[in-house]
Amino acid sequence: MRAIWKGAVSFGLVSIPVKLYTATEEKDVSFHQVHREDGGRIRYKRVCQIDGEEVAYADIAKGYELPSGETVVLTDEDFADLPLTSSRVVDVLSFVPLEQVDPIYFAKSYYLEPEKNATKPYVLLRDALQQADSVALVKVAIRTLEALATLRVRDGVLVLETMVWPDEVRTPDFGFLDEDVTVRPQELAMAESYISALSGDFEPGEFSDNYREALEEHGWDLVDPRATVPGPLEFREYVQGSGAEFSVAQGIYVETNSGWFSDRTVRYLASGRPVLVQDTGFSENLPVGEGLLAFRDLDGAVAGAQRIAADYERHRRAARAIAEAHFDSDTVLARFLEEAGIGS
Repeated sequence: MRAIWKGAVSFGLVSIPVKLYTATEEKDVSFHQVHREDGGRIRYKRVCQIDGEEVAYADIAKGYELPSGETVVLTDEDFADLPLTSSRVVDVLSFVPLEQVDPIYFAKSYYLEPEKNATKPYVLLRDALQQADSVALVKVAIRTLEALATLRVRDGVLVLETMVWPDEVRTPDFGFLDEDVTVRPQELAMAESYISALSGDFEPGEFSDNYREALEEHGWDLVDPRATVPGPLEFREYVQGSGAEFSVAQGIYVETNSGWFSDRTVRYLASGRPVLVQDTGFSENLPVGEGLLAFRDLDGAVAGAQRIAADYERHRRAARAIAEAHFDSDTVLARFLEEAGIGS
């Protein structure tokens, strides 16, 4: 592993020099965008929207758009002058029971390794945390961003768990929370019995990504989506450079026949790209068969792929037509207003 950050853990009069390592890694199989005709890899260029010229990475800066529309270009010196007291320091604020920290706050995990001359104070803090059965609540700045975090012990190593700030956690404003739902004792007892029957210890080694394993067995390769499409413009280019969309839906959407339909799929349709997606009940409200194909099982997926390949251009035209008829804002809003009796 390669250290991504160096600093010190500070609590009381003690300072422990440490190195920071990313604790997790994604194991998704990687897909590449390629030219349909010859299989050549697709490359993207960073182009300035004003002069149309390609921009070298070294010439790219961060910019903040003001309410007036003016963009302020920020320099490394601007970020260096930010008043971050936690810069290069893991500043211990307090020690709290782990069960008091809601997991919704956790963002990313990092390992802390002591520098050669700091092993003893590192072990002292580690053992003290274990004895107290607590975690340290800390502040730390990584790559100019200050974050709240916890320090806990895992397999003899201090683990830094960065957290989102309290105002970054959304409130679940769902209508059903105000409904008066009555659950009969018999129903509750049945649910508790089911939970009891499936209860056990968490053994992460018992689980694996069946989807990834199946793809690898068939020679598929997945890429990190955030690296492939870091922004909306890249995502648009990615969709337009694709031949079609194939996707499966979450089991709960299929089982409940919810009608769920991805906005990503809409983007493919709008780009004139056929889509082959698992049916969640949307086929009851949208035209399927050309451009938009729905499947319920593996045989249906194979048949859909064969239909698209047999007449690709027809399905491309049909996909665009579906987007215009059912997702174009001018068309859809006008129809809603007319049905509501308030159209012109």
